[in-house]
Amino acid sequence: MKLLFDSFWRALLYCFMPRVMLLSALPLALLVLLSWLLAYFYWQSAVEAVRQALDAYTELAFVWAWLQRLGAQRLQSVMAPLLVVLVATPLLVLSALLVAALFMTPALAALVAKRRFAQLTRLRGGSLAAGLLWTLGSVLAALLMLVVSLPLWLVPPLALLLPPLIWGWLTYRVMVYDVLAAHASVNERRTLMLRHRLPLLLMGVASGYLGLLPSLVWASGALFVAAFVLLVPLAIWAYTWVFAFSSLWFAHYALAALEQLRATPPVAVLSQPNLATEVLLPPGENS
Repeated sequence: MKLLFDSFWRALLYCFMPRVMLLSALPLALLVLLSWLLAYFYWQSAVEAVRQALDAYTELAFVWAWLQRLGAQRLQSVMAPLLVVLVATPLLVLSALLVAALFMTPALAALVAKRRFAQLTRLRGGSLAAGLLWTLGSVLAALLMLVVSLPLWLVPPLALLLPPLIWGWLTYRVMVYDVLAAHASVNERRTLMLRHRLPLLLMGVASGYLGLLPSLVWASGALFVAAFVLLVPLAIWAYTWVFAFSSLWFAHYALAALEQLRATPPVAVLSQPNLATEVLLPPGENS
């Protein structure tokens, strides 16, 4: 547990480093760029398509007439652009966050390794292709567990426990792989995930609950509508900051655990008739 809390506070302090703050702003930059590109090439055609779709619904004629009687006829002209914005914004936000996540975890893991574990040998037990397959397999397994466990959600205590446990399991599997891909061998990664399964699962669950905090920004009802332009960037930055903190937490924990694993001499067991003796071998020697 000492390693768990030590890595937590280190990750929290790292979050205020200029480089980490800059990486946290990456999704905002991506969002602005994607928005500009899509608006430049597709805005007019998208608005026109939505306007034609609205005009095709004869049921809406009563709504437009009612708005005109209220003196809000201009609302009809802005309805199509508003719908385009409401549909496009979640897709743009999700795309920006996914692209940022793809680059942030390796970059933050490299930052931690450079500052704290510069002497740690890189065995490169992971690759980008293997990491994508690992992530895909983990996501499918998590979705399967969610589907299988759906009947248990009818039990109130389990409904509050099962989803965080499943997403926590998914988080720690993906994070640990990304963090250790450059430094650990395949066997070292498997050993660490086995030995530290419970702390890593707790970290995954905690990261999942932290990721719910930015959702409070979206759940502000009328306030969200009134301050849309301000709250969307704030929510994006909050999501990214939580993701950066989680990446740093797993990086500090996993790399420290890897360092401890390599510092521990392997144990060989010499078996003789009626005698079993444990012999500690120096690091690097085979039994």
